Amino acid sequence: MLLAATAALLLWPDRRATGRLPGRDTGRPPSGGTTAAGPPTALVAVLAAGAGAAVSTPLVAALAAVAAVAGARAWAGRRAAARNDAGLRGLADGLGALAAELRSGRSLAVAAAAAGSACGDAQAGRLLARAVQAPEVPVRESPGDLADAVGRIAAATRLSMRTGCSLAAVAIAVEDDLRARARHRAELRAATAGPRASAAVLAGLPLLGLLMGSGVGADPWRVLTTTGVGQVLLVGGVALEAVGLAWSHRLVQRALR
Repeated sequence: MLLAATAALLLWPDRRATGRLPGRDTGRPPSGGTTAAGPPTALVAVLAAGAGAAVSTPLVAALAAVAAVAGARAWAGRRAAARNDAGLRGLADGLGALAAELRSGRSLAVAAAAAGSACGDAQAGRLLARAVQAPEVPVRESPGDLADAVGRIAAATRLSMRTGCSLAAVAIAVEDDLRARARHRAELRAATAGPRASAAVLAGLPLLGLLMGSGVGADPWRVLTTTGVGQVLLVGGVALEAVGLAWSHRLVQRALR
C-alpha cells in the first residue's frame, strides 16, 4: 500500500502540466517557486526507493522515495529562485544600457538590441528587447517577479509611444527600483541565515540520535524498521520532521517577502 501511494505521488500531474493541455492556457506566467515532478525528480525518487528496498524494508523504500521527491522539489525551487534573481539583475543592467542608448539619440530598435545584449541573463535580455520592440505582446514564459518588471517596461514603452514622454527616465526609475529590491532581498537573506542554519541542524539531529544509539549497541534502526511499534514511530517521526521543515521554510519565506 505504501509503495502504491508513493507511485501515485510520483505520477501526480502538477498544475503547470495540466495548464499545457488544450484549452487550459490561462495566459499567466508560471510561478518561480514551484517545480514540476518531471523525469529527473521521478528518477531520483526511484533510485532512492530502490536503495531503500535493497538495504531495508519496503516502508523505508517508500519513505526514501517521498523524501527524495521533497528534496528534489526544494532543490529545484532554490535553482528557480536563483535564476529569477539573476534575471532581475540582468534586466537592471539592460535598463541602464537602454537609458544610455536612448539619451545618446539612438533609435528605439537599436537601443532595444543594445539593451538586450547588455543583460547578463539571456532570458532577461530577450524579454527586455521584446518588451521595448513589441510591448503589446504579453509575457507568459517568465517567473512572476521578472514578468512583473518586464510588464512595467512594456507599459512604459506603450505610454512613451502614445504620449511622447521620455522612455529613458522611466527605464532609469525601473532600474533603480529593481536594484533597491535586490539589495532588500539580500539583506533579508542575510538576516534569516541564522534561522535557516538552525533548522538544518535540528533536522539532522534524528540521524545523530540513530548513530549514537548504534554506537552504544541499542540498534535503533532494527527496532524502527522491523517491529510494529517502531514502524509507527518511524512514520510519525518522519511526518513530524517534514512538518517542522515545511513550517520553518514557510516562516522564512514570509520574512523574505
